[in-house]
Amino acid sequence: MNRTLRRWSKHPTWRALLLWVLPVAFLAYFFYQPLLALFNLVISPTWGFDLGSLNLDRIWRPLSFTIGQAALSTLLTLILGLPGAWLFARFTFPGKKALKILTTLPFILPTVVVAAGFNALLGPRGWVNLGLMALFNLSAPPIQFLNTFGAILVAHVFYNTTIIIRVVSNAWAQQNIRLRHAAQVLGASPWRTFREVTLPLLKPSILAGTFLVFLFNFTSFGVVLMLGGPQFATLEVEIYIQALHRLNLPLASILAILQLLCTLLITLGHNRVSGLGDVVTSPPAHTLDARKPRTGWERLVVILLIITLFTLLVAPLASLALRSFVKLEPTRGERGEIQRGLTLQFYRELGVNRRGDLFFVPPIAAARNSFIFALITIGITLSLGLLVAYALGQHTAINKFLDPLLMLPLGASAITLGLGFIIVFNRPPFSTLRFPILIPIAHSLVALPFIVRTLVPALQDISRSLRNAARVLGASPFKVWREVDLPLLTPALLVSTIFALTISLGEFGASSFLVRPEYPTMPVAIFRYISQPGALNYGQALAMSTILMLASALGIFIIERLQSPGKDIF
Repeated sequence: MNRTLRRWSKHPTWRALLLWVLPVAFLAYFFYQPLLALFNLVISPTWGFDLGSLNLDRIWRPLSFTIGQAALSTLLTLILGLPGAWLFARFTFPGKKALKILTTLPFILPTVVVAAGFNALLGPRGWVNLGLMALFNLSAPPIQFLNTFGAILVAHVFYNTTIIIRVVSNAWAQQNIRLRHAAQVLGASPWRTFREVTLPLLKPSILAGTFLVFLFNFTSFGVVLMLGGPQFATLEVEIYIQALHRLNLPLASILAILQLLCTLLITLGHNRVSGLGDVVTSPPAHTLDARKPRTGWERLVVILLIITLFTLLVAPLASLALRSFVKLEPTRGERGEIQRGLTLQFYRELGVNRRGDLFFVPPIAAARNSFIFALITIGITLSLGLLVAYALGQHTAINKFLDPLLMLPLGASAITLGLGFIIVFNRPPFSTLRFPILIPIAHSLVALPFIVRTLVPALQDISRSLRNAARVLGASPFKVWREVDLPLLTPALLVSTIFALTISLGEFGASSFLVRPEYPTMPVAIFRYISQPGALNYGQALAMSTILMLASALGIFIIERLQSPGKDIF
């Protein structure tokens, strides 16, 4: 019996199954069960919902708008992102590392922070409108940016440009320069070399980045809700409205199922084109080295690209931080001048209940809640992520079936997840718990695919000979893991920890469904404050957004420092 158990334990399939038990149980209970509940709600006779009486226009309108805005946002992102990828792949310039970190920061920022940043820059009380009003002596803001379709597009470009820059620039920099030299020796012009050599090699990475950007635009929630206004309803926003405001759960479930099916198709397309890179990408030997701009044309284009990227990606964040320290209020003068002054009032007011509201929760308490939720998220994702990473390291066919099931949450939106949680877990024991444990669980489902993608390459880089040498010297399996694997995995574990922390701190979609009044998270609290009238509420929202932005910036800076050369987030 013992020999049989030992023989099974040495077989890769049995080891993989043992490692998969907890992750599969976690996903089955907290992810697939809510998804099945959405399907069941549509066909259940309990709600008396008749599919035959469904007005298809209520489905087609948000679906068509979602596809349209996602396609246009993706096109605009490519227009800016591809030249940005060329800039980072081909040239060196002062501040390149700093600009690369700044271009990465928007992707990891919470949507409420981005909305607050564009509000501080282009909103009715933003810097641009205040400057134009003072310059031309206007009585009303001349630029109407908020609640427009343009605001959605600009915010999506702000968010997703870094994806194109990262994915395409990495592939561009790793191209074999000998292929270009061969084409030039055969008489090809620079344009023909780009068209027939460089572009075909870049095609898989461009397609993969395009699918990824379209996916994030398709599942966008906070940007559309806070910058677009009620007249622009994507599937995500419509699910939110139908579920929380109109209590029409069957229709919300239909929209959620439709949204999930669409995201699955997009994810499958992304995985398909990502696999093409293994066939098309040239060997990494003799890669293209970045250089300084040589000609006047190159210097001009590089300067224009740097200014464009810096303006788009830094201006909203800088406006947010500066506005949180500046108090602007009309004086009693005849001209109604604007009085400016530096102040820490908005930060001091974060713990003060001026109105004596019985349901008031100090923003500092929201920050504490977010931090506690993030710590729990880190514990869950690291534990499950390590198990999955070691399971995927086993050479067995079962991983080909279980790995896509693990990555499915990456294609499911947080709104769909939150709706499923409401349907399934509105009964004991979760409905009777004082602490909202469902929030960090939802955050863990969102973060887990990213953590696995970080840990698996690091685990694969560990040489098997090191483990064998430790075993030959008499080390037990646990000692081998502690003294060989763990030290080599430490950078990846730190990156995963920071990644889980920033994702949890900024998650807004699922939290907006699951949060309790006494346990708000920072993004939910910011949304509440920025939605309420009054300069003080607006200032407090900006102060909290600045704190959350600085935490995200610190996280992405540490991730950049800890990542191994050649390894990237995307």
